[in-house]
Amino acid sequence: MLPAFTSLTLALAALLSPADPPRIPVDNGLVRVIRASNVPGQKSGLHKHETNRVMIHLDQGYMRLAFQGASVKDVRFQAGEVRWDPADGLHTSENAGPASYHIVEVEIKKPKGSRVRYSAQDPPKTDPKHYRVELENDQVRVLRVRYGPRDSAPVHEHALPRITVNLTDQAVRLTLPDGSTSDLRRAAGEIVYADTVARHSEVNLNDQPFEVVVVELKTVASGQCLHPSS
Repeated sequence: MLPAFTSLTLALAALLSPADPPRIPVDNGLVRVIRASNVPGQKSGLHKHETNRVMIHLDQGYMRLAFQGASVKDVRFQAGEVRWDPADGLHTSENAGPASYHIVEVEIKKPKGSRVRYSAQDPPKTDPKHYRVELENDQVRVLRVRYGPRDSAPVHEHALPRITVNLTDQAVRLTLPDGSTSDLRRAAGEIVYADTVARHSEVNLNDQPFEVVVVELKTVASGQCLHPSS
């Protein structure tokens, strides 16, 4: 996967210049997504995060967090790494490494979700080769999805509202329950929100592997109920 992440770094360098402020591609009642970039030595003002977050690191990096009261925490991460980051106290953050990095920050607005009964066509059940549960708690389930060149997957279902973050370029053909097909192409660094149930099989159209991270939201909005447990 190293060549793919090298391509990702180059793609993001063109997409986000160091001077660009964080961008917010998604902001609704369930979640806010921030695409942030930091150059070496860049330091934030004193702030705190009121919500729990899923952090998706698009580059290797080294961050220093200095909390009010002199506590210092150094965080080192790899390209493609996913971290659960609970709400925290007042602090500054600094890019303490030699290179710029980009992070997708998924802020979970709702404090707690309901227990979920996943269907028989839940991707990790039907296709554990390509879908792996990276982390799970009462707010989110995070899937790491990896397909090899020309790989195909059986029918599966995405039931929960979700954020999809492409770590690499992606080109797939989806076959829907009615037999129709649809080609989907996304670029490295692309972020997409969906809140409708999707059921399909798929095949990687490229001779290169692809990798995405899917953040599923268990904290569905008021009045909604997706596959609740009894």
